[in-house]
Amino acid sequence: MSHIFDFFLEAYKNTPTFQIVLEAIAFVFGILSVWYAKNENILVYPTGIICTVITVYLLYINQYFGDMMMNFYYSVMSIYGWWNWSRKKENTYILPISKTNQKEKIIGLGFFALTIVITFLVYKGFNYTMQIPNYIDVVTSGVFFTAMWYMANKKLENWTLWIIGNLITIPLYAYRGLGMLSLQYIIFTILAIQGYLQWRKSLNKEKVTV
Repeated sequence: MSHIFDFFLEAYKNTPTFQIVLEAIAFVFGILSVWYAKNENILVYPTGIICTVITVYLLYINQYFGDMMMNFYYSVMSIYGWWNWSRKKENTYILPISKTNQKEKIIGLGFFALTIVITFLVYKGFNYTMQIPNYIDVVTSGVFFTAMWYMANKKLENWTLWIIGNLITIPLYAYRGLGMLSLQYIIFTILAIQGYLQWRKSLNKEKVTV
């Protein structure tokens, strides 16, 4: 049992208290954000912005530049998503859950490829020595960037991408010794699976109604 506690707490032995507090706040708001997203609640965005702004800072000081760029993008895309989800016509929200069409799939692939290139260049710009975890980081950044754009437009496929990205990220953070972040992504994965099932059910219900 002590080995389990060591796994989660070892990385924090020499960490300043203020960083631990910030990570705890980001942890809570990150979980809340995914919970609200699962329930198609617009509070996904203000809670998400709090989480990502804190996370950008924490990742920057730890030199995880790919993850940092990903979370910076989350902050920007959250503003767009907040606006897009809140649009109304005659007091009714006008953005329904839907599946991606062919054009949106191509745009998603474009986002994925562009993100990989930009994230790689960010690492190079900081003269960072690339290792296997960093290359994995570059790929997951592409997955998560695309997932965030799909979520901002209420596309069902966003959950599929979150699940894929999370499953890659869990062992990556565990390898880095970041036990709490690894645990957070396990929770994210569970919520993402629930979100996919809930959104699909809602989408099927809308089709029956129509």
